[in-house]
Amino acid sequence: MGRPTLFTPELAERICEEIAESSKGLHFICKENEDFPNKSTVLRWLAIPENSDFRDQYARAREAQADKLAAEILAISDDGTHDTMTVYIGDVTKEVEDKEWVNRSKLRVDARKWLASKLAPKKYGDKIDVTTGGEKITTPMIIDWNENRANSEAEGGA
Repeated sequence: MGRPTLFTPELAERICEEIAESSKGLHFICKENEDFPNKSTVLRWLAIPENSDFRDQYARAREAQADKLAAEILAISDDGTHDTMTVYIGDVTKEVEDKEWVNRSKLRVDARKWLASKLAPKKYGDKIDVTTGGEKITTPMIIDWNENRANSEAEGGA
């Protein structure tokens, strides 16, 4: 028997629960669970107008997933257990920074920040202030270097 292709509310709920509890994308979630349809089937289900409840449930699952990623960011950032390593040089023991571990942790945090900003942009995305508070906006002056040079030479400059 192949993967399921018929939509059921129970299967949709299981998929959404898995999304909310995982850091993985829909492709990997569907691939790892033989009871789930493939990603394209789930995306088709989301596009069916009658599945508005599933779309809402899916959106909430993605928001929960973004919150999970934010919690993981804090856990990774706070974990300093592998930040140093012990090296032995002859009879001397020295603690040094484990740059590979620190860089991997930074990568893990950055990946989760990026993903959270895409899953829940209103909550975790970059904030752009588009208001002026009634103040006049001035644009930066564009300098035409050729014109300034010509004026400078006309005034006797080099």
